[in-house]
Amino acid sequence: MRPCPNDPLTAMTATTAPQRTNLLGLSREQMEAFFLSIGEKKFRAAQVMKWIHHEGCDDFEAMTNLSKALRARLAEVAEIRGPGVVYEGTSSDGTRKWVLEVEDGSYVETVLIPADNGSRRTLCVSSQVGCSLDCSFCSTGKQGFQRNLTAAEIIGQVWVASRSAGPQKDTAQRAVTNVVMMGMGEPLMNYDNVVPAMKLMLDDSAYGLSKRRVTLSTSGVVPMLDKLGDEVDVSLAISLHAATDELRSELVPINRKYNIRALLDACHRYLAKCDSARVVTIEYTLIKDVNDQQQHATELAELLHELPCKINLIPFNPFPHSGYEKPSRNQVMRFQQWLYELGYNAPIRTTRGDDIDAACGQLVGRVKDRTKRHARYIQSIQLDAD
Repeated sequence: MRPCPNDPLTAMTATTAPQRTNLLGLSREQMEAFFLSIGEKKFRAAQVMKWIHHEGCDDFEAMTNLSKALRARLAEVAEIRGPGVVYEGTSSDGTRKWVLEVEDGSYVETVLIPADNGSRRTLCVSSQVGCSLDCSFCSTGKQGFQRNLTAAEIIGQVWVASRSAGPQKDTAQRAVTNVVMMGMGEPLMNYDNVVPAMKLMLDDSAYGLSKRRVTLSTSGVVPMLDKLGDEVDVSLAISLHAATDELRSELVPINRKYNIRALLDACHRYLAKCDSARVVTIEYTLIKDVNDQQQHATELAELLHELPCKINLIPFNPFPHSGYEKPSRNQVMRFQQWLYELGYNAPIRTTRGDDIDAACGQLVGRVKDRTKRHARYIQSIQLDAD
């Protein structure tokens, strides 16, 4: 029988030697199965997970609570291989961005955003190389799409960011205190890799984050949102950006398949599976003269009146030839005031990392575009210039 190439525990044979299993992306259950497969006890899984994720260790020889024989065996059959760091930059506001090289030579980007008071350090994690959706206001989407990231490549972003500060015994002093699946890609279009990676974020033998400190942001893949609620109840953010189907279908094309009503119904079903205090975060990117008028605020308030939620306002981050503009600061404040008068406290997300291209919607990586979307986008720019 031929081995399954998608099984992380399968050691695929080559002409010279078996490929070693990368332990970085293995869940607790997969790690236990791996150790059983090499004749070891299951408790070794938690020991090695702590070395990998707590200590940032990628050298079996340094794992001193394992026997020498086991360390030698692991060096033969396994490895701990994270993405390569191509670039690491720090913004003037303290935001840090990594450009990471993944298995096929593509680049993905991840961003660490510190809170002003230093109490929270939020890592924005990518789930795909490029993005399979084409939201009209997002620079990432204009790069096209190559492939889904593996669980190891997703959790590897957390691993790289955490290693940058060295081992942290005190949870409050960890390099990463929160994770948001808001980087490159649509997380629910890579469900089978995103969910295991998030479970590692929650596992006490890995990163030990609470469910409230791990957030998945989706543009609205309704069937997978329903499935998510059955497996893990992390915090949920909805990339909404409009209160009518007509406008949202223009901004977020997946709305043509799963409209606003279907999406909000899925949000209610998701919340029903969580504790009673949980709310959905509504992400609303403000675009000048597109969705930033008083009528839009009124429509948004009416739409959301039955959904337990909070609204995050995000001023549009311009990129070349998008056709959109950022509203003035005064207009953003007016929109916030209109929502306040309608009963919503809607904080404005501060733009961070502009000087290193780390702002929301600006992550682009390097994508071998299977969709040819980027080529078409560049062609349209050239035609406009002519």
